[in-house]
Amino acid sequence: MKKKIKNICGGGSAVYGLGFVGAAIYYISTATGFWMGVLGVLKAAVWPVFVVYGLLGFLGM
Repeated sequence: MKKKIKNICGGGSAVYGLGFVGAAIYYISTATGFWMGVLGVLKAAVWPVFVVYGLLGFLGM
């Protein structure tokens, strides 16, 4: 008999998803043209990189 293992660590993807939607709305709304909007969607996909980079820069690391 196999023991069932439940995954109780699934909240991170919801936070990332909401962050992606929020970042996409922000970047698209501030875009000055079509290609800047496309770049905004790409930036929204990697927004955690910008957050970590800014935080490390703020902390002086």
